[in-house]
Amino acid sequence: MILANLRGRLAADDLRMVIEVLSRGNASRRGYYERRLAADGPDALLDEPGLPRLLRDHAGCGHPSAVLFIYVGVRHTLRHAGVDDVRLADYLAALLYEFGFKDRAWRVSPHDDATYRYLHEIVADLDGESGRRGFLLRVHLGNFSLWLSGVFPEYVTHRRERRGGPDFSYYEALGSRGFRLAADHRLAREVDLADVYRRAAEAFGQLRVALNRLADQTLFRAPTSPDRLLRQVADDARFPPLSERPVF
Repeated sequence: MILANLRGRLAADDLRMVIEVLSRGNASRRGYYERRLAADGPDALLDEPGLPRLLRDHAGCGHPSAVLFIYVGVRHTLRHAGVDDVRLADYLAALLYEFGFKDRAWRVSPHDDATYRYLHEIVADLDGESGRRGFLLRVHLGNFSLWLSGVFPEYVTHRRERRGGPDFSYYEALGSRGFRLAADHRLAREVDLADVYRRAAEAFGQLRVALNRLADQTLFRAPTSPDRLLRQVADDARFPPLSERPVF
């Protein structure tokens, strides 16, 4: 299952990359960030303003790892949206990283035989499952709702306008329900994720909008369409970003 542990997968090379881009080739600044890392730990550097843009534009030797780029992108995007929660950022970053592999997004766990392409399929199985798989179904309802509506907003808009599919409120309602049910399950406490699920349930709409902004700025940087512009205006009115300057 997905844990709040992507930040813990950062390697020494990742932190060296962070120091390199923050110092911008200046030896004095490099020494400052090395001392700061030693004294205050990685979060002091990972939360530095402007780091996502520096990583994106880095032209030196090597490239940021997927783990580093995703964690920093999610963390800064959530903070820009007013969600300053390290564990929640760590969980959502792990979610994006794990769901990016093969068909993982369609399964409650990597080796589960069943695949789910639609949320109503997950809901239909909730009543008939208990124990560990019932818990995983609840978590997956939250995860998959956020994955679809957060990372692929154009997909949601296209299905709604062309095929009469549900709007974002549907994903937010089911996603919040999934995380809320997961938070109340005894296994959530055993894996130390009850607080993360509960926070995700409470802030689902805000998280969805934050991930939309991340996707718009990094994954789907095509010219703005009328549909995207209308979505962005509505979302900015509902959850205003902390500044007009984008993360990336």
